[in-house]
Amino acid sequence: MDNYRIIIFAALSVVIIFLWQAWQQEQAAPPASAVTSTATTQAQGGVPQTPVEPVSSTVANVAGDAAAVPVPAVPVVAPATTTPAAEEARIISGQRVRVQTDVFDIVIDTAGGDLRQADLSAYPVKVTEPEKLVRLLDETASTLFIAQSGLLANRAAPDHHAQFVAEKTEYTLGADGADEIKVPLRWSSPDGITVTKTYTFRRGSYVVDVAHAVSNASGTEWKGRQYRQLQRRDSSDGGMSLIYTYTGGVIYSEAKKYEKIAYDDMKDENLSRDFEGGWAAMIQHYFVSAWIPDARENNHYYSKSLDDKRYVLGMASPEMTIPAGQSGNFTSRLYVGPKLQDSLEKIAPGLELTVDYGPLTIIAKPLFWLLEWFHKAVNNWGWAIVLLTLSIKLVFFKLSETSYRSMANMRRLQPKMTALKERYGDDRQKFSQAMMELYKKEKVNPVGGCLPVLVQIPVFIALYWVLLESVELRQAPFILWLQDLSTRDPYYVLPLIMGITMIIQQRLNPPPPDPVMAKVVKYMPYIFTPFFAFFPSGLVLYWVVNNALSIAQQWFITHRIDKMAAKQTS
Repeated sequence: MDNYRIIIFAALSVVIIFLWQAWQQEQAAPPASAVTSTATTQAQGGVPQTPVEPVSSTVANVAGDAAAVPVPAVPVVAPATTTPAAEEARIISGQRVRVQTDVFDIVIDTAGGDLRQADLSAYPVKVTEPEKLVRLLDETASTLFIAQSGLLANRAAPDHHAQFVAEKTEYTLGADGADEIKVPLRWSSPDGITVTKTYTFRRGSYVVDVAHAVSNASGTEWKGRQYRQLQRRDSSDGGMSLIYTYTGGVIYSEAKKYEKIAYDDMKDENLSRDFEGGWAAMIQHYFVSAWIPDARENNHYYSKSLDDKRYVLGMASPEMTIPAGQSGNFTSRLYVGPKLQDSLEKIAPGLELTVDYGPLTIIAKPLFWLLEWFHKAVNNWGWAIVLLTLSIKLVFFKLSETSYRSMANMRRLQPKMTALKERYGDDRQKFSQAMMELYKKEKVNPVGGCLPVLVQIPVFIALYWVLLESVELRQAPFILWLQDLSTRDPYYVLPLIMGITMIIQQRLNPPPPDPVMAKVVKYMPYIFTPFFAFFPSGLVLYWVVNNALSIAQQWFITHRIDKMAAKQTS
């Protein structure tokens, strides 16, 4: 086996992995289907004024075990038509309550008390447009993603179709010097049941506490349970992308740990499972929204696929009985924000796994820890990547040295191998026998460079996911023109440098004796350069630094071996 075959195999394996992920994304996108409902919108903002009928659903009596809890009915989104105004139509709404904190700009709707909109103050969409913030939750029909909660009971109870009453329509954190804001919404029934749904926001926190306080002033006991769910529309366009990250549902339990519940899974079968604690989330690149119950609470987890690319993932609590004249409380937490690993692991067990490094998480997490440590030292993610690359290179120095030494010895034998090729012509069997005798005579192991390359492949792939998935690197500046390491180099300078380093490496190595393989090696830099031109610049920076260090190490080893060979022949 020739060393070149191993190197090419390793490089092409990485490329195939990227293309396979992109193909999976394309295949997973179901065809768009029309939404069939109607709504009347306001003159301003395209907000429907009249209620839209919910999807028909039979609500069973909540008495009984959790598995019998029905998935709550979901409001239908206004239809998309050929007009741009209709495309922006929103779901039915009541009064709007706006909440501004140091991390959020939130909109809560009194119709259902849903959290309909969440702008993240510290995360602009683009570096060049700091005023345009990432809208993680959004009620727009084409990008629907909302957090809903409510109660199901043996009598009237406020679900996410109920109309609540708000005390105020504007809340601002710090306006009164406090570090938290409570937003109460009230609902009452004619028979004496009063429910106060309260959102609590705190300074510097992406966690929102949600509570339902039930007061039973009726003459009979009240039995009910709360549900919490995320409703999202699959807005993927079905196009193929070189950079693929998972968007969809996730649940976590102590028994099965981190599980992806993809849109296609929800379409094929409704999730129905009971377990204690855990959480349910909808994730995307860099951001996550998750409902987190009490760790000791046994919940029924469910999913539902609707008929217009909308999906629901949620949980329902155990039943609570509130005697006449008494009160009870349902509580839960909602996380809406970036996938910051240090914060997530403190909020709930396993929540940090929403930073999805894939099957190589066991390697990726230490790499991120080291990258973060370097960032704290230099306060620049670009230089942290450079230092991390150098550290990896030092760890694999001896393995790389073995590989480069093998290549250098092969290069030294190149004239003799060319002579053998000329002597035996097309007789491959005799040529192979003569070549093995030459290796034995010169004490050269032709596969000496294989193991070091194979050992490093998992590390390279793990680092790829670290640089791709970590929100900490999103819009992180480096130097000069590189002001966002999570996007491609705007002037393609790094990809060109990477291509040049590949050509230099190519010239330091002996050409393969196989003419076909020699052509493949020759054109690899010209294939990889445009491929990497659209990769995040942080990833390309890693490859440039890695290639530069490899060139220096390889040149030094080759130069030393050539000098030793010259002394032996003189």
